[in-house]
Amino acid sequence: MPSFGLIGIQWGDEGKGKIVDLLSEKADVIVRFQGGANAGHTIVVNGRRIVLHLIPSGILHEGKYCVIGNGVVLDPEVFEHEITQLKSEGYLKDDSKLLVSATAHIIMPYHKKLDMLRESKGKGKIGTTGRGIGPAYEDKMGRIGIRVVDLLNRKVFEEKVRQNLEIKNFIIRGYYGEEGFKAEDIIEYYDRFRNVLEKYVSDTVEFLQKCVAQGKCILFEGAQGTHLDIDHGTYPFVTSSNTVAGNIMSGTGIPPFAVQGIIGVCKAYTTRVGEGPFPTELKDEIGEIIRERGKEYGATTGRPRRCGWFDAVSAKRAIAINGIKQICLTKLDVLDEFEKIKICTGYRVGDKEYSSPPLDTELYWKCVPVYEEVKGWKTKTTGITDFRKLPGAAKDYIKRLETILGVRVSIISTGPDRAETIVRDSFFKK
Repeated sequence: MPSFGLIGIQWGDEGKGKIVDLLSEKADVIVRFQGGANAGHTIVVNGRRIVLHLIPSGILHEGKYCVIGNGVVLDPEVFEHEITQLKSEGYLKDDSKLLVSATAHIIMPYHKKLDMLRESKGKGKIGTTGRGIGPAYEDKMGRIGIRVVDLLNRKVFEEKVRQNLEIKNFIIRGYYGEEGFKAEDIIEYYDRFRNVLEKYVSDTVEFLQKCVAQGKCILFEGAQGTHLDIDHGTYPFVTSSNTVAGNIMSGTGIPPFAVQGIIGVCKAYTTRVGEGPFPTELKDEIGEIIRERGKEYGATTGRPRRCGWFDAVSAKRAIAINGIKQICLTKLDVLDEFEKIKICTGYRVGDKEYSSPPLDTELYWKCVPVYEEVKGWKTKTTGITDFRKLPGAAKDYIKRLETILGVRVSIISTGPDRAETIVRDSFFKK
């Protein structure tokens, strides 16, 4: 069976959790390959809402292997909470199929504190979640990070904590004027997570290589979105990892040929959390209607998302970067109320038009959207599961997006529940 990567093509929050959950029914293995607890995937099954930040969304299907890859920065507190939550909801009856990479890096208390201090006391607010993701990746790249395998060896863990605190406390106390950390407190507190994690830790590279050799269907679950990628996003208003398809290989240890295709996920409109340029943002009544109808509040932070019309300029860039041929369009039903709907097909700054996002972030801030207006459908689409039963104008909108983007819309979400979905194509043909 083919294996796929699932990538957000906007600024995150595209509804990837629901799509991963939907496609997991046919997959053998579901893998997270980057990011950390700053990603919130919301899944609704039979009216029950589950929010996951670390454990792959495929965990709601029994018998599936779910893997947290080496490219993830793991917060042990969040991991423990999710295990408890899932078991209390009747999931994870057999947790032997949940695997955590031994070489994934760990979020530490000082990472979170430094993250928050930078946002509250530093210049140039980025709008991070404050979950310590950036500082953890900094330590990873600086070769002073602490990995899961280090936590399992108390002597190594203790040495690394003490070494790190010499630097971290110097910054926290000397630069920010805040209280630092005691090594003994952290070492003792993290003893509990050693016990929590021990049964799940594995050589996930070896496991995934065997799955590839056996022809297993693997679904690689992306977090955040393409335009939050550290290299290809609206820098510096980005996350601290590579969110694009190219990072699947380094974040899991599988070879490029193991991924047969990349599926893109986007909303029928566009949203963004945090700071950064957003040309189609609607700061008016329409934006409020979209926010309220779409329940556009962060699954991780609860912050209201900025809302706007569909941005085809940024979407086309993401499609090109990730090599996407098919997309899943979510939250179509949110647009049911509008008589007219707009699609951004270009940007303008002064007299100059742009067909792709400017690389200069300062210029990006100045971009004014060039819109194409299409007819709305003013008819309820919530819960429709057959493309033929959609209102004509809704079908026209989807077809127009297909023409502009040059890709096929294979799945359409018409509501938050797993069942409220139109599936036009199967991704799992041999």
